[in-house]
Amino acid sequence: MISRNVIPKLKAIVGPKNLLTTPEERWGYAYDATDREAMPEAVVFPGSAAEVAAIVRLANAHRFPVVPRGAGTGKSGGSVPIEGGVVIVLTRLNRILEISRPDLVAVVEPGVILTRLKQAVETQGLYYPPDPASADFCTIGGNVAECAGGAVAVQYGVTRDYVLGLEVVLPTGELISAGTRTMKGVVGYDLTRLFLGSEGTLGVITRITVRLVAKPAARQTLAAGFATLAAAAEAVSLILTSGLAPTALEFMDHVTLSCVKELLPFELPEGTLALLLMAVDGHPRDVEDRATRMARFCREQGANPVLRAKTPEEAEGLWRARKVISPALLKVKPHKVSEDVAVPLGAIPALIAGLQEISRRRGLIIPSYGHAGDGNIHVNVLYDRQVPGEREMANLAVEDIFTIVRKLNGTLSGEHGIGLTKAPYLGMELSEAAMALQRRIKQAFDPHNIMNPGKIFPGPAQRR
Repeated sequence: MISRNVIPKLKAIVGPKNLLTTPEERWGYAYDATDREAMPEAVVFPGSAAEVAAIVRLANAHRFPVVPRGAGTGKSGGSVPIEGGVVIVLTRLNRILEISRPDLVAVVEPGVILTRLKQAVETQGLYYPPDPASADFCTIGGNVAECAGGAVAVQYGVTRDYVLGLEVVLPTGELISAGTRTMKGVVGYDLTRLFLGSEGTLGVITRITVRLVAKPAARQTLAAGFATLAAAAEAVSLILTSGLAPTALEFMDHVTLSCVKELLPFELPEGTLALLLMAVDGHPRDVEDRATRMARFCREQGANPVLRAKTPEEAEGLWRARKVISPALLKVKPHKVSEDVAVPLGAIPALIAGLQEISRRRGLIIPSYGHAGDGNIHVNVLYDRQVPGEREMANLAVEDIFTIVRKLNGTLSGEHGIGLTKAPYLGMELSEAAMALQRRIKQAFDPHNIMNPGKIFPGPAQRR
């Protein structure tokens, strides 16, 4: 619990307009994109790294939890304040501080919306590749905290491949810089990579330096329909070993297709049970050649239809449909558990078959879609809280899914993080020794366990 004299001190740091204390105001920061919720005791909106540091020093002195938050779009409960305390919302730190074309870098604050950054660098002929489906409203700080990916990760990689340096407020209130502005740097331990994906448990990120690349001269988008999920899954592996080098290779099953079909710029034939959405980019002549060969290759694997977007608007329509799949699934059932497992590329067909078997055995609808090009499949377990036993059955299905993923040498999370929802399953992937080492790292950074307590590690959090 926050002591009474803390609230006036928070108000003095951020100002009365940037502090929320009423239940109605605080409720908007009690949840993220999961079905978990917990009320914070206060919500603050700092306007500078110095204010963030002052808040964290106060928390360290008074032993109350602080939970960093961007736009609240996370899908593992990472920003849910399960132990109360203060939520630090970083949306006021929203400046693009620099875009350097000669250095191929951008320097930004954590509250910058990702699409705004992408559009700003593209005006200078540059490109920031990571593109999660929530790009229009998620923040770059949240992307770094969760190590977000996106559709083009198959060619370009994920957030960690673009972050060069960070400014971070440690749990003790100290402000440090980690990393470099250069493409290479091996001075000391790689603290930048340690903060990446740490989900706000090791510090509060207040500035980010990212590398940029040249904007591709051309891009083409294709879609290939398949009569079975198995055929589509097999085609993924074949495409990736064909030398066609897709920029993006996305998978949608029949449930997801039914939820977004009105957004597609074309009608699919009856009996289309899976769709591969692909893109190639680069030099215009090379793109034209690869797109033609990819369309022919898909037809050889039994795809029908195989379509190429004729206009930028058609291409945008296809990607828009892909990006809204997650909320669109609520048309089928009012609640869902969103998982984002990843398996070796050759194991994708076995994973899809395993998901179908779990769906039959548990009597639940379990649609799958996502980044097939890098083995990262989004699996959604749909349920209705009003139907007795469905929530409990969904929990059993999640454990089934993780079990088959581990048997296939996969990982429990490709880009959503562990947070709150996956913490109970951490031992399925990490050994006791590995978890103990990570706990010691957390203890070294955060001796009083004030920074986003209760996340990542299974079991109750203990604050000292």
